[in-house]
Amino acid sequence: GDAPQAATLIEGLPAEVVMADAAYDADHLRQAIAAKGAIAVIPNNPSRALKHPLDKHLYAQRHLVECCFSKLKQFRRVATRFEKTARNYRAIVTLAAIVLWMR
Repeated sequence: GDAPQAATLIEGLPAEVVMADAAYDADHLRQAIAAKGAIAVIPNNPSRALKHPLDKHLYAQRHLVECCFSKLKQFRRVATRFEKTARNYRAIVTLAAIVLWMR
């Protein structure tokens, strides 16, 4: 799953709120987020016995991020990750973002 990589990712990121989908609903991840002093906005996995509260107003803002990724993926080179190096891929994503911003 994605949760093992997520804990490592959030270690170096300053954030007040960490939003994720239900696939990231793991106790160790919620604890890591709380240890950073951030709020975990993660819907409960349907199989979870102990339900955590969810701020639905904050979670609704996640839609903006998903729409941004969707628009970026309309560019073939972004969607297919055709670039061989991370540096080149980042440059293509930056160019796509500039094109979207200028529209």
